[in-house]
Amino acid sequence: MNGASIRSIIDERAEHSADAIFLVDAVTGQEISYAQTRVMVQSIASIIRQAGIDSGQSVAFAMQNSSACAIALLGIMYGGFRAVAINLISGNQTIAYVLEHSETQLVITEPAQHTLLEQAFASADKSIPLIDIGNSTSNAASNVHADNDLITPETGALLMYTSGTTGRPKGVLLSHANLLAGGLNTQLAHDLTAKDRAMCVLPMYHINGLTVTLIGSLVSGGSVVVPQRFSVTQFWSLINRYECTWFSVVPTQISYLLHAEVTSHDAAVGHKTLRFGRSASAPLSPEVHQSFEQRFGIPIIETMGLTETAAPILSNPMPPGVRKIGSPGIGYGCEVIIANEHQEELARDTEGEILVRGNNVMKGYFKNASATGEALTASGWLRTGDLGKQDQDGYVFVTGRLKELIIKGGENIAPREIDEALYRHPAVIEAAAFACPCKDYGQRVEAAVSIDAGADLNEGALIEFCREHLGQFKMPDRIYFLDELPKGPSGKIQRRRLVELFVKA
Repeated sequence: MNGASIRSIIDERAEHSADAIFLVDAVTGQEISYAQTRVMVQSIASIIRQAGIDSGQSVAFAMQNSSACAIALLGIMYGGFRAVAINLISGNQTIAYVLEHSETQLVITEPAQHTLLEQAFASADKSIPLIDIGNSTSNAASNVHADNDLITPETGALLMYTSGTTGRPKGVLLSHANLLAGGLNTQLAHDLTAKDRAMCVLPMYHINGLTVTLIGSLVSGGSVVVPQRFSVTQFWSLINRYECTWFSVVPTQISYLLHAEVTSHDAAVGHKTLRFGRSASAPLSPEVHQSFEQRFGIPIIETMGLTETAAPILSNPMPPGVRKIGSPGIGYGCEVIIANEHQEELARDTEGEILVRGNNVMKGYFKNASATGEALTASGWLRTGDLGKQDQDGYVFVTGRLKELIIKGGENIAPREIDEALYRHPAVIEAAAFACPCKDYGQRVEAAVSIDAGADLNEGALIEFCREHLGQFKMPDRIYFLDELPKGPSGKIQRRRLVELFVKA
């Protein structure tokens, strides 16, 4: 991948694998070859250029998942522009902030998002030109190669904003080299080849859907099936219809699939084509992990990634390699260590901060030198903010977040430990613990859950269940029952929203 860019990889695939299918739209059934992909992304690049946008300027994409969305974001990067991912569920003010902070000059979108964008423009008291595209985009571009020398591996390719825990979201700036390294790390971890076909059920405006599933498939020469969104009722039938070999999801989606009723036919289809499922974006409960594998007979590979690292940094090995339940695995394509507050590597089985270094690590936070300086050390390590330990075999076990620890009576309690106890209950679908101020202990443990419809379970019974598994000190003092826990674009449960709902209210 040395010296490569998104453009050069697309060109290479179009020249050497012209007729191979790259994208399959699960809504329309349209199949797009690598040769057709190049024509389509060239068309997008030409449209942007004709709109008066210069190389290196920001062009946003605001679209639901589809083959057109994939073509749009790849076309932006192919043309040498900086793609800005718009999280469609982040709210008007956040979208307005992202558009303004990123210096977006143009938005590639679809009619369904016009109202959302108009509301965001109203919040920002400004307007940005919109261009609608659809699956019919097919006209070859003229002079798209005239600025070929302007794209280098270090050219900024993507701006993706992280929600963070406080304050404004930060714009993570990733280069072409960063994105391709993220895709290559995915290929290495999962032994992906041109014969593999992924199903992309995570939004492409999130780093997992974009880098792992889309770029990972581009790098490996495979193909991607793109439904509009994740659907429990359609998941297995889509896997079967399009003969997918792998998928990447988040723990909440695994939990929903585990608790859903499926026909015997649908439950068995994975054995025909699926090699594995991939879990990322948040820790996977060991109980959910084991139950899913027992029910469906499909290995789930737990992994870990960040927006700042173009997604994957850790993964369990593929079968027959050793997979350790409860661990996101070992480093692939990058260095991963556990360090103290001075960024010095600690002995094995010692808790510290997880640090990452490699070609996948971001260029920095856009227009935020102070945050970049806090995150990136002089020697190139990214401070993840995650706490963990590394066992004697090199497997990392995440123990919590530096900013999410519950400090009760001077004792540190990792919310994940509470989550895992709650997930042991067969009726619990989603769970998240968080800290609440307490005059006696400084902080106390509270939690929120969603449970199976019709389950005979109340707060007192679930607290007692936790006491049996955690003891009196760590068990939650309160447990709130919700139909669904608040989540971000990747499906990751947002503890800060629970704090806002139940602590700050």
